[in-house]
Amino acid sequence: MFFDNQNEGKMIKDMTRGDALRLIVLFAIPIFIGNVFQQFYQLADIYIVGHLIGERALAAVGASAPIYFMFLIVAFSFTGGLTAVTAQRFGAKDFEGMRRSVTHSIRASLVLSVVLTLILFVSLKRLMMVLNVPEGIFEESYRFILILGAGTILIVALNLLSGFIRAAGDSRTPLFFLVFTSVLNVVFNFVLIKYCGFGVEGSAFGTVLSILVSDVLCLWYMFKKFPLFRLKKGDWAFSWAFMREHLNIAVPMSIQYSILALSIMVIQAVCNSFGEKVIVGFTIALRFEQLATQPLMAIGLAMATFSAQNFGAGLICRIKRTVKKTVLLSLGLSVFLSVLVFFLGPKLIGSFMEVPDLDSVRIGAAYLNISIMFYFFLGIIFIFKNTLQSVGKPFYPVISGVVELGVRSFAAIILARHIGYEGIYWASPLAWLSGAMVVALGYYLNFYYKKDTIIADYKAQYQAKKAA
Repeated sequence: MFFDNQNEGKMIKDMTRGDALRLIVLFAIPIFIGNVFQQFYQLADIYIVGHLIGERALAAVGASAPIYFMFLIVAFSFTGGLTAVTAQRFGAKDFEGMRRSVTHSIRASLVLSVVLTLILFVSLKRLMMVLNVPEGIFEESYRFILILGAGTILIVALNLLSGFIRAAGDSRTPLFFLVFTSVLNVVFNFVLIKYCGFGVEGSAFGTVLSILVSDVLCLWYMFKKFPLFRLKKGDWAFSWAFMREHLNIAVPMSIQYSILALSIMVIQAVCNSFGEKVIVGFTIALRFEQLATQPLMAIGLAMATFSAQNFGAGLICRIKRTVKKTVLLSLGLSVFLSVLVFFLGPKLIGSFMEVPDLDSVRIGAAYLNISIMFYFFLGIIFIFKNTLQSVGKPFYPVISGVVELGVRSFAAIILARHIGYEGIYWASPLAWLSGAMVVALGYYLNFYYKKDTIIADYKAQYQAKKAA
C-alpha cells in the first residue's frame, strides 16, 4: 500500500503486495455492503409500490424490468471493461497512462450512453411485446422503463466514476456514494408516490433524480480528494491504439453480459405468459436472489481489480494462487447463503404484499428452494469470468454467456411448455452450472495449459507501453 502525500491521508490500495486473500476480502466488503444497499433500495422500491399502489403496479414494474436490466448490465460491464485498463496501468505504476485511460474511457462511455438511449427509445414497445407484457399493465410498464431509460447517461457516469476509484484500489468511496444514492432513492420514491401521486412513474423519477445528485457529488469529491485523477491537458491526447486496448476488453464484456440479459428476457417473456400471480412471485423472488448472491458477486468484482493490477505488474502466479483461495471462500459462502435463503425466503416474500397472495408466495419460494442448490456455480462464474476479462482474455466468458443463453432459453421455453411455469425454476440454475463449466475450462486452458500465452501477453503489453 502507499500514500500519496497530496492525498490528505487518503489511502489507495496497491493489491500487488501483501496477503492476497486478506486484500480480496477487505476490498470485497465495501463492494458487498454497497451492492446490498443497492438491492435494498430495489426491494424498498417494490415494497413501496406494492403497499402504496397495489399488486397490479408491482406486476407492471416487474414485467418489463429485464429490458432496463439489459441496458443497465451493458453499461455496467462496458465501464468495467474500460476501467480494467485503468487498473492495469495503476498496477504497473504508470500514472500518466492511468490518467489517459480515464480520458479514453470518458469518450467511449459518452458514445455508449447516446447509443443505448436511442436504442431504448426506438425499440421499447417492440421489446415489451416480445416479453408478452400483459395488456392491463402495458402502459404503466412502458412509462416506467421510458423514464429510467432517459437517465441512461447518468447511470453510465456513476458506474464509470466508481470504476475509476476501484481501479486505484479504493472500494470504500464508491460504497459511500452507493449508500447515499440508495437512501436518497428510497426517500424520493416514497415522497413522489405517496405525496405527489406519481404512481409507478414516481419510482422511476426517484431513481433518476437520486443518481443525478450522486453523479455531481461523486465527480466533485473524486477530483478534490484523488490527485491521481486530476487530469492535465496532455491527458486528453487521443490514440486509436490505446482506445482499441480499452475496447478489446469492454466490448466482449458487453457482448457477454448482453447475452446474459437476453436470456433473462426470455425467462421473463415466458413468465409473463402465465399471468400476474406468477409475475409477482418471480419478481420478488428474483430480487431476494440478487440480494442473497451479492457476497459472491463482491468477491468476483474484487478479483477483477486484483487480477488487473497484478497482471499489470506481471505477477501471474500470485493471481493463480489467489483464485484457488477465493474458490474455497466462495464455496463456504454459498453453503451459508443457501441455508439462510431456505429458512427466510417464504416469510420475506409474503411481506412485500399488503395482502399476501398465497399462490405468489408459493411460486416465489419454490423457485428459491431450487436455485439455492446452485449458488456455488454462480460464484465460480463470478471469479473466473472477472479474472479472465481483467487480463484481456474474454473469449471463454463470452462463450459462457452464449451457453447460458441457450440453457436458459431451453428451460424457459421447452420445460415450461411441458410442465408449466415450474419449468422456469430450472432456467437460471442449469445456466449457472453450464456457464461455470465453460469459464472453469477457459481459466485452466489460459493459466495452466497455455500459461506461456498469459506471460507472453504481459510481456507484449509491457513492451508496447515502454515503446509508447
